[in-house]
Amino acid sequence: MNSRANPKTVQALLKEHGIGIKKKYGQNFLIDDNILTKIVDAAAITPDDVVVEIGPGLGGLTQHLLPRAKRLVAYEIDKHLIPTLESHFGGPSFHLIHDDVLKRDLDKDIERFAPGADDVIVVANLPYYITTPILMRCLESSKRIKRMVVMMQHEVAKRITATPGIKDYNSLSIAVQYRAKATYLFKVSKSVFIPAPAVDSAVVRLDFHDTHRARVEDEAFFFAFVRAAFKQRRKTLLNNLHEFLALDKADINAQLHAEGIEGSRRADTVTLNDFIRLAEVFNDA
Repeated sequence: MNSRANPKTVQALLKEHGIGIKKKYGQNFLIDDNILTKIVDAAAITPDDVVVEIGPGLGGLTQHLLPRAKRLVAYEIDKHLIPTLESHFGGPSFHLIHDDVLKRDLDKDIERFAPGADDVIVVANLPYYITTPILMRCLESSKRIKRMVVMMQHEVAKRITATPGIKDYNSLSIAVQYRAKATYLFKVSKSVFIPAPAVDSAVVRLDFHDTHRARVEDEAFFFAFVRAAFKQRRKTLLNNLHEFLALDKADINAQLHAEGIEGSRRADTVTLNDFIRLAEVFNDA
């Protein structure tokens, strides 16, 4: 499987193996080798690294990952793609799991196929319809992943890398940046996929860390607090929080003021660090 850059070759491969493109799995096969190489380069994989790929599809990205990684663990939900992937990439360093990644315990799978690996890199072209659940599953559930380099819908990429004061900044920005440094890498045109999606994509790098976790006692409250603050974007921080907290509006406003945050501000102007501080204060109130 060498000619991923040729759309006719990809179409011929699908026909040869009787593979149909399934909309329910959000399948859009990337056919530009230059983009594939850029994604893998951005992952900074060394020969000692274990890599997890989510949704290898026809193996366009897989063929670039395998030569660089010590081991590659790949999750593919489409049973019709399994024989093609196994026949082209089967070997001691390639481990293919036919299942929905959202139903798996990632760290258990990593330990099974790469015992002791705790600096794992995730590289993937994520299906649009489950991008956020996959991101949050990796961010919240794994202690072994150190980095992700993933392609997603351009709009989502802008959100998770947004900073305060930018219209794309929202509760998803906070949720991702709470666990990782999020870096927007480059845009990918919809024209380099088969079939072409309706919108463009972008590649994002996430470098995991626990810096903020050490400062939060109750993560469930923290994330509920952030979601409440962003519930209605046009409303002030004070009004949104008043609907969430069992406190008088005057008391909320006074506490916000004491923390150097005016209640008249909107959530999209508040930094992650300030949200952490405010959530801790109001959780104790």
